[in-house]
Amino acid sequence: MPKIAAVAVLGFGMALASPQQSRQDAILGCFERCRSEASHSELQAVEIHNLERECVRAIQLNNGTFFRRVLSDDFVGTLSHGQPVNKTQWIDIVESPALKYQSFTMSGIGVRFYQDTAVATSVWSFSGVYEGRRVTGQLRAIHVYVSGSGGWHVVASQATNLLPPMGQPL
Repeated sequence: MPKIAAVAVLGFGMALASPQQSRQDAILGCFERCRSEASHSELQAVEIHNLERECVRAIQLNNGTFFRRVLSDDFVGTLSHGQPVNKTQWIDIVESPALKYQSFTMSGIGVRFYQDTAVATSVWSFSGVYEGRRVTGQLRAIHVYVSGSGGWHVVASQATNLLPPMGQPL
């Protein structure tokens, strides 16, 4: 009889331990998924940051190669003065010999993710010569990236001149 009681107690203890173990396994699994998703997001953020830096470098060097690879074929952009451009027009502008930059830098980069879409914002500061005239300025840039089988591609962008405050709310 004591053996039966011992087996019953042991069996009851194992029955209780099993759900407890399953719960612990579930919690550990959740932590592991969260950690791997976080590291995946961190890797994606690093990738977008790198693409943004490459973008600025390509503009400074008047090199359209980067944009041929990264802009989607149906890319739509808006230049700082409101002109809409497609992929070909953007590359033509970047490669134009009429504009030579002495400096083109990026600051304040931010990246947010929405499933397979990333939105990158930054401030571009530049100085250079356009058609013989010295030009300087700052722009706020926004790029919308979509992740697909070929990696991240920019599907839309907009640049906005940063002007001195004009005393209006909008």
